[in-house]
Amino acid sequence: MEPKERFVFSIWIITVFMGWWGILPVYAQQDSVIVEEPQIVVMARPQQEGKIMLRWAVTTPLAWRKLNEYGYELKRYTITRDNRILPLPIEKPLGTFSPKPLQDWLPWVERNDNAAVVAQSIYGEGFDIEGMDQLSVIINLAEEQEQRFTWGLYAADQDFEVAQMAGLGFVDDQVEPNEKYVYKVTSLVPQEVLPIAEGGVFVRLQDYEELPKPLDLAVVFFDGTAMLSWNYAIHSQTYNSYYVERSTDRVNFQKLNDLPLTTLNNSEKTDPLRMFYTDSIVNGRTYQYRVRGKTPFGEISAPSEVVSGMGEVKLAYVPHITSKLYEDETTVTLEWEFMEEGNDLITGFELNQSENADGPYQTVVKDIPPEQRQVRYSGLWPTNYMTITAVGKNGSKRTSFPALVQPVDSIPPAQPKGLTGAVDSLGIVTLSWEPNTDKDILGYRIFKGNNKQEEYSQITISPHEGTTYCDSVAVKNLNAKVYYQLIAVDQRFNMSEPSEILELKKPDFIKPSQPVFKSYKIKEGKVCLTWANSSSDDVVRHELYRKAGDSLDWKLVYTVDNTQYAGSGNQYAGSSMQYPVSTNSLPTEKLPTANWTDENVTEGEQYSYTLIAIDDSELESDPAPPLTVVLPKTSLHPPLDGLYGEVDREAGTITLRWKAYTQPNAANITIYKGVEGKPKNLLKELPATARGLVDRKVQPNNTYEYVLRVMFRDGGVSEASTFDVKY
Repeated sequence: MEPKERFVFSIWIITVFMGWWGILPVYAQQDSVIVEEPQIVVMARPQQEGKIMLRWAVTTPLAWRKLNEYGYELKRYTITRDNRILPLPIEKPLGTFSPKPLQDWLPWVERNDNAAVVAQSIYGEGFDIEGMDQLSVIINLAEEQEQRFTWGLYAADQDFEVAQMAGLGFVDDQVEPNEKYVYKVTSLVPQEVLPIAEGGVFVRLQDYEELPKPLDLAVVFFDGTAMLSWNYAIHSQTYNSYYVERSTDRVNFQKLNDLPLTTLNNSEKTDPLRMFYTDSIVNGRTYQYRVRGKTPFGEISAPSEVVSGMGEVKLAYVPHITSKLYEDETTVTLEWEFMEEGNDLITGFELNQSENADGPYQTVVKDIPPEQRQVRYSGLWPTNYMTITAVGKNGSKRTSFPALVQPVDSIPPAQPKGLTGAVDSLGIVTLSWEPNTDKDILGYRIFKGNNKQEEYSQITISPHEGTTYCDSVAVKNLNAKVYYQLIAVDQRFNMSEPSEILELKKPDFIKPSQPVFKSYKIKEGKVCLTWANSSSDDVVRHELYRKAGDSLDWKLVYTVDNTQYAGSGNQYAGSSMQYPVSTNSLPTEKLPTANWTDENVTEGEQYSYTLIAIDDSELESDPAPPLTVVLPKTSLHPPLDGLYGEVDREAGTITLRWKAYTQPNAANITIYKGVEGKPKNLLKELPATARGLVDRKVQPNNTYEYVLRVMFRDGGVSEASTFDVKY
């Protein structure tokens, strides 16, 4: 037999790799041909042992065939050293790479299926996959060249040593921990034969990261089987296959699959983001499972979280509720059917109760004997859903379909509470109330009247199911108020007592009279304001607004609740730093005047104030004529910030630095200097935009004191900034 004939790609090899399918470029026959520009793709994986593993591949079958013939060239460029970019990258050729000769593959083929596939892909005379109908679901290989390319890269992806033999991998062990490299893989195929774009990767040893654990492992147990699934999509760029491990003692785990699982195993599953595996087990025994990921570099991850459980044989018989006999509003006797043959297979029955057909259900009667087919229960709600569960001796359970149990009900619901509402300016009424706690509430009937003592009219045709309701009233009539009441209705149409009467005031359309400022004072850098309130009787509050300078943006800085009073001459002071809407909790009476002190003002700035009055219908008065105040300037500006000094004894200098000074109208920065304990003299005047100074007039073994102050164009100065530097 000729050597190449040994690599005939037989059906059994394909079957082996049905569980090893990785993430590969897939080429399917199409009605139209899409031409893809060939490109080399490179990935790297640093190792704790002080080496960097590299893998590369090309994106088209033709380019792969040409590169197998001409080879790849790998170069390394040192870009940074000790976190500093080198002026020129240091180039180091790492060699040229192409598949090993055929005779070098022969020893590997006998012991490594991956090597057999790659060797057949590169050197085999035939690449027949006839008889593999299940593969046609995944890929339709139209040409032998594409078959070789797909399966060759796939097998190389499963074994890093095989990838190296195929000229697709390299381990660089001549690396330094303080350097960062660019690895560039270039095609040696002549440009006139086939242009192929180079590929590269930027990496260093410090980029090493622990492999992540596989996530979201779950298991569902059936009769004699366990189905595992986990999220492979989240780590699809890290792992190309997985191993499943099983244990019965939580300590010793055994690998279930000699060949790693890949996405090919998901061909019949419905979730594209998860990988599935089915294991055969013995019922009644507890099993633990975990999975490990495998990278294209042959690394195996730490195990996932452990999941466990056991298989069980399901009961062959299911109970069925047949009749309900009501004794009173809380008691019922239920009867059910269950095959007599199943009595020996169960320990008994359980009665379950829920408010909804879909649950959740609560077990209310336990340990019903296996021979019994009826039970009396006295804990009914107005509406119940009941089920009967047969409990198997092996721990399995079978539950009947839900049965609606609804006893006779003559008890009315509780009186509705919390009825509130509002009427807007268009006469739209919005009502809301607290939901009744009765479990069988059908809805609410809503009643309305124009006078409190009259008989109200129902405005709902059928019980309203929600806890809010919208109505409308005429706002231009003689009735200033409107009245509402609620009655709750249960599912048996029992009606509650009426709720408390809700009285709502209709909106008015006359705005309040205008408030007026009476006086102001500037005292200790604060503005003290006094004003006369609106004379309208329905005013509920006054709002004070302020704007700075020529701004058009008025901001609310203070609110006076005019339903409260604490005697004349009261001083209302509040911080307007965050402009809280402040109110005073005082006894009820109208305030003829009010006072407030604005503490959040800046010297030298101009402020304008105005007032509006708001009545109980939220109508606003015209604003009071603005009051404009200018505060004199007396305080110091903020000092320079971020001061520090750097000593350079070789150059004989002290470099002073500070943060940029952002206060407006700053003119210059004055710097004074002196030896510690001696008078200070003017060192330099700098523009206000300066951020540093180099002092060359220094002597060794001295501690220098520096004082910096900012001078302003309007004559103002900043606070002094001082610091010492030992030279």
